Amino acid sequence: MAADPRPGGTARRLRVLVVDDHDVVHWGFKLMLGEQPWVERFLAARSGEEALAMTRRYEPHVALVDLFLGAESGAEVCERLRQASPMTRVLLISGAGRISAHAARAAGASGFVSKDWAAPDVARAVRMVGLGMTVFEPGESAPGLLSEREREVLDLVATGATNPEIARSLHLSPHTVKEHTSALYRKLSVRNRAEAVQKAQRLGLLS
Repeated sequence: MAADPRPGGTARRLRVLVVDDHDVVHWGFKLMLGEQPWVERFLAARSGEEALAMTRRYEPHVALVDLFLGAESGAEVCERLRQASPMTRVLLISGAGRISAHAARAAGASGFVSKDWAAPDVARAVRMVGLGMTVFEPGESAPGLLSEREREVLDLVATGATNPEIARSLHLSPHTVKEHTSALYRKLSVRNRAEAVQKAQRLGLLS
């Protein structure tokens, strides 16, 4: 492409992939990004597998990935997209949760934006990431994918503590601990304690 690839270059046009499992989100982004003169092509995917296939085919400059894709983790989808197409930069987005800058970077993302942001600010963030910059809130200290209690449980799981030991340590019932560990597995898209710890280490979620 002959366009200027530098952040200051105004001629470069970007292929943008939006990965979200809600049709109304796709509709909104298509309207918003379709008005931008720097958007070369708008692509849409509703799952990690569909996003991976489109990334391999079109090599988008930037992928806007929802943090929660049904049962899938947006951070994990980010890792897969980056492995398939290293030139594709990922901007994570969410309306229901947050991810720390450290965890987002560990997953390979170049930024995080909230769906609460104004449309022009989101569009600006997409372009900045597509041009090689990063977008994180100043002083951002969000707890990440997990609630504070889930992070406490995860930290203890990482030490090898059993559910009864975790219950005693956090003054919870064994049943409540089991619910928290089940939530951990679901949010991290893992099947057991060992996978949860490995995934949490990779995403920078452990204290």
